[in-house]
Amino acid sequence: MSNLETAPQPRVCGGRDDVSGTPVHELLTGKQVPLGESTVVRRLLPSMGRRMVGAWCFVDHYGPDDIVDRPGMQVAPHPHIGLQTVSWLHAGEVTHRDSVGSLATVRPRELGLMTAGRGIAHSEESPRDHSPLLHGAQLWVALPDGHRHTEPHFEHHPRLPGVTAPGLHATVILGELDGARSPGATYSPLVGADLTLAADAAVRLPVEPDFEYAVLSMSGAAEVDGVRVEPGSMLYLGCGRRELPLRAATDSSLLLLGGEPFEEQLVMWWNFVGRSGEEVARARAEWMTGTAFGEVHGYAGGRLPAPELPPVPLRPRGRTR
Repeated sequence: MSNLETAPQPRVCGGRDDVSGTPVHELLTGKQVPLGESTVVRRLLPSMGRRMVGAWCFVDHYGPDDIVDRPGMQVAPHPHIGLQTVSWLHAGEVTHRDSVGSLATVRPRELGLMTAGRGIAHSEESPRDHSPLLHGAQLWVALPDGHRHTEPHFEHHPRLPGVTAPGLHATVILGELDGARSPGATYSPLVGADLTLAADAAVRLPVEPDFEYAVLSMSGAAEVDGVRVEPGSMLYLGCGRRELPLRAATDSSLLLLGGEPFEEQLVMWWNFVGRSGEEVARARAEWMTGTAFGEVHGYAGGRLPAPELPPVPLRPRGRTR
C-alpha cells in the first residue's frame, strides 16, 4: 500500500472551507502511476482537484490485470505514519507482511486493515501461486490527531456484514451503512462499502446528510445520481444527501466512500501523513537510518528507499485547486 512516485509532491489535505453543504457532481479521472514491478494504478486521490473525502485521503484503482505469466503485485517493505491502509480486492490475492509480525493473505472481498499509528513498515506481494487476474483498490484513511500516535496493528476480517435490496448487495468495509457495521477499527465518522448491482437494477441507497461522499466505479456500466461513472473513475458528490440513486445497465461494482469532512490540516508526502513538514522530514530520516519502523521479515528482497525531500519547505498548498 505504497506511493512509489520517485518525486512525490507534498500536499496539504483537510479543512472544511471547500466542502459543499449541498450535493455536487465532480467527476475525477485517474492518473496512471506505476506500483512495484508490474502493476499500474489509477490514482484518484489525492488529485489536482480533490484532496480528501471525509478521512479518505488516498485512492488507487488497479486492474483487472492478466498476471498469469507475471509476478503481479510486488511492493517491497516501506514505512507509514499517521494513517490506516485498506486492501480491497475483487480478484487475486495479496500477501501482507509487517514489522509488528503480521502475516496474512487477503482475498477478494476480505478486509485487510493496517493501522500505522506512530509508525509501521510493511510489504505487499502476489503469492507465487496466484490467480490469473488482479483487480482491486488500495485506500488510505487519515488518523485524527488524538489517534495518530496509536500502537500500530493489522486486522484481517474474512467475513464482513452486508446490506441487501432488490438488485443490490452492499458489503460494509468500514464504518456503518443502513444499520450494518464493519468490525474494522475506525477513528473518525466514515463509511466504506462495496456495492454490487445487478443488470437493470435501480435502487436508492440511504446515506448520511452530514457526510461527504464519492463513488468509485470498479466495473460495469452504472449511473450514480444520474451521472455515468466509467470504471476507474470516481464521482465526488459533496454533502447534503439522505439517499443516493444508483442505476446499472449491466452487472456493476462500485465503491462508496464517505465521512464527516476532515477538519484538521494534514501534510502528505510519500507514504507519510503528518501535521508539519518537520514531522514528515523526521519520519523520512528515521526510515533511512533504520532508527524506527522495525523490520519486515520474510520478504525476498531489500526495502524501498525514501525519495529525496523537495528543495523547498513542505508548505500548505490547499485542499482543492
